[in-house]
Amino acid sequence: MGRRKQWVVQLSDDERQQLTDMIRKGVHSARVVARARLLLLSDRGLLDRDVAERQGVSSATVASIRKKYTEGGLQAALHEKARPKQPPKLNAQRTAILIAEVCSSPDGREKWTMQLLADRLVTLGVVDSISDETVRRTLKKTHSNRGRFKVGVSPR
Repeated sequence: MGRRKQWVVQLSDDERQQLTDMIRKGVHSARVVARARLLLLSDRGLLDRDVAERQGVSSATVASIRKKYTEGGLQAALHEKARPKQPPKLNAQRTAILIAEVCSSPDGREKWTMQLLADRLVTLGVVDSISDETVRRTLKKTHSNRGRFKVGVSPR
């Protein structure tokens, strides 16, 4: 005789109908639809490995969704919690410093590279650390370039 499931899914008729509608209408993300299917199959009393095999996921995924359902209800099982975002490294003031550096000429170089700019911001103490990719994205958002044209002068 097998072990009893720790988190048993017992859907109400209303929940079962709601999940069935979600799957049929297809207006939800693939992840939400997949979770709805996992819950419906778990509600039938299938073993995690059988549900996992039918849906192409791991048994751990099935157990995780069952746990979320029993602890937090239908919405907790279907939708992930918002994850806290990290504040941007470059606020408006720091971006202005970056742009000022882009407008200056780099020591011993013809033009700035993203890595040189990132290193320069760290050297100036603007940030503790920053990637060249963050510098690139910031410059792209501000429509800045690395000195292709003189500041304030557009090509003819």
